[in-house]
Amino acid sequence: MPTKAKPPALSSLAQGKASMEPVEMGSGNVFVDLGLPDPDERKLRVQLAIRLNDLLQAEGLTQAMAAKRLGLAQPHVSELKNYKLGRFSSERLLHCITLLNRDVEIFIRPRAAGADKASAGAVMVWAAV
Repeated sequence: MPTKAKPPALSSLAQGKASMEPVEMGSGNVFVDLGLPDPDERKLRVQLAIRLNDLLQAEGLTQAMAAKRLGLAQPHVSELKNYKLGRFSSERLLHCITLLNRDVEIFIRPRAAGADKASAGAVMVWAAV
């Protein structure tokens, strides 16, 4: 008769014990928090890649079909879908978005009231639904 395996031990949180590890608030940009170079450019490329991948999925394109539409090699589409963005500049990602029959508009506006005037402005990517 086989023996029953013991259930895994419960973590301290599952046992109702609070963890006393300090929690540090992030900056809002994981690339800044990790100390990576060009954090704002990295964040922008990820935001654009998210929108581009959403468009590819919404159109039901396979990687091969997307490669043909975007003028990319299929392995490069795979990298894009897996957010390996080393070979993609923000300009290249914007161009890919336009190849999917989308217009890209860039707005420059004053910062919101109450924003820290000593820090740089923000770059955000919005998608119209």
